[in-house]
Amino acid sequence: MPDIAPSIRSRIRVCGHVMRPLAAGALYWEDEDTLLVADLHLEKGAAFAALGMLLPPYDTRTTLQRLEKVINAVRPGRVVALGDSFHRSEGAARMADDDLALLTSLQKGREWYWICGNHDPHLPASIGGTICTTLTICGITLRHEPSATVAEREIAGHLHPVARIARRGAVIRRRCFATDGNRLVMPAFGAYAGGLNVLDRAFGDLFLRHRLEAWMMGRADVYPVLGSLLLPD
Repeated sequence: MPDIAPSIRSRIRVCGHVMRPLAAGALYWEDEDTLLVADLHLEKGAAFAALGMLLPPYDTRTTLQRLEKVINAVRPGRVVALGDSFHRSEGAARMADDDLALLTSLQKGREWYWICGNHDPHLPASIGGTICTTLTICGITLRHEPSATVAEREIAGHLHPVARIARRGAVIRRRCFATDGNRLVMPAFGAYAGGLNVLDRAFGDLFLRHRLEAWMMGRADVYPVLGSLLLPD
């Protein structure tokens, strides 16, 4: 598992704003004191167990504990979760008491926004915070699914980007922040969330390819890789 300590070197510029990518897969917008996370997929293990797929149902606790460490490291005044925070909308009302207590404690003393995703379009008030479809800060739209508009000023999730490169005779595949400087797609934060190669056709025309960078998650930092060096799966 990558180190959750905040990066001391890496900075991503999105629409003229400087942001700090963290090795845990969160993005800290220092000037706005805002922490962004995407695709927590809480209660995914429980949802699979209900279908007879016996995944250990501990992903919610693991994901929230990782989020707690990130929050304790940067102490943001605002947290924005970019959708698919729960693997199913109904899972939000079925959290274990201890997990809900942890989530409630993380929200204490700060603004908290839940952006609805395709997995969790309807969220209950019991999870706290403010529920919305999008949120705009300093002209940048925060949403779950990237829009179809070319060169949109936005930060989104949904696609779970990963990057694949060859280095020193080995092939490395890691979750990543994908950006061309005008749009950024966040990596999935959830313990059970998978990943999709950023060169996959699902990313379509989201990025200006000559400006594409994949900021790959390492153990203690996040490292930029030019799009021209990326490999398909």
